[in-house]
Amino acid sequence: MSLRSIIVEQFKRPRGLLGRLAGFIMANRPSNRQRNEWTVSLLALEPSHRVLEIGCGPGFALKACATKLSGGYIVGIDHSEIMISQAQRRLAMEIRAGRGEVLLSSLSGLETGCNIYDRIFSSNVVQFLPDIDVGFRKIYDCLINRGVAATTYQPRSKNPARRNALEMAARIETAMKAAGFKQIERHELSLEPVPAVCVTGVKA
Repeated sequence: MSLRSIIVEQFKRPRGLLGRLAGFIMANRPSNRQRNEWTVSLLALEPSHRVLEIGCGPGFALKACATKLSGGYIVGIDHSEIMISQAQRRLAMEIRAGRGEVLLSSLSGLETGCNIYDRIFSSNVVQFLPDIDVGFRKIYDCLINRGVAATTYQPRSKNPARRNALEMAARIETAMKAAGFKQIERHELSLEPVPAVCVTGVKA
């Protein structure tokens, strides 16, 4: 396995010493922070919302959500024990106050048809889904009526280009439409070296 493959694998499922480093990068790289803050801003959060982040990583975006909620609840899921540990430390105050939790789980592990979340979002996770169509059907089932899903992607491949972001946005839009989402919108954020795209949709 090449060095690049090893690094990519750590961002997919961080573990060990390199996984801890990946978590540090996720939380501190300027473009990551901008991308996550922007995604949270697109959620139009209200104080009582229940929010789920898929692939919460070190919990930076969930922490941003928590600052906008008073009576709401945040949930983060990730399949990396290292990321769960980092997110739990970052969200310790919210967890102690009974305002949130972080779980070792994946999208496929969510209860089908739970219909409890006002907002579900992810950032640079969609490219790792084993089946994007199945994934968005699960997201749709977990939202309340009029709930919003937001999926952000910024290419991190070798020599990325804006067209890579737009191609993924098109795939997301197709999957969301097939799952039943309405009011599907594409948003774009100018970042280096390539822009990030976020696709939002409303559960009909």
